[in-house]
Amino acid sequence: MTEHIHEHDDAHLHECRVEEINSHVHQHILEDGTVVEHSHAHGHTHTHQNTKAVLNRLSRAIGHLESIKRMVEDGRDCSEVLIQLSAVKSAINNTGKVILQDHIEHCIVDAVKSGDTKELDALNKAIEQFIK
Repeated sequence: MTEHIHEHDDAHLHECRVEEINSHVHQHILEDGTVVEHSHAHGHTHTHQNTKAVLNRLSRAIGHLESIKRMVEDGRDCSEVLIQLSAVKSAINNTGKVILQDHIEHCIVDAVKSGDTKELDALNKAIEQFIK
């Protein structure tokens, strides 16, 4: 079992426990006890061309976020903190765009070739969450 923090539709962060049921299905148990079960199973393989670039971008964003945390701890000006948060949001959004482009160019193309319509539905849901 692992602990995760998730942002849900109500724009609040919730800590939940994730229990692996099998290799594809797992449960999220929210703080209020609600159990959400879902699967990441699909019928094609994932090929990612930009994994290293994405990991580098995420590492930089994490470092930047840690710096912002220290700014808050040090009582820095709120305007400065907000500007830095905006930069991190932009970096994360740009990283998401790289992942999305990679996913469409490789995974979705493979899914369409193999007739995996569930992957297209999953992409639509992911895009909906991403652009909120």
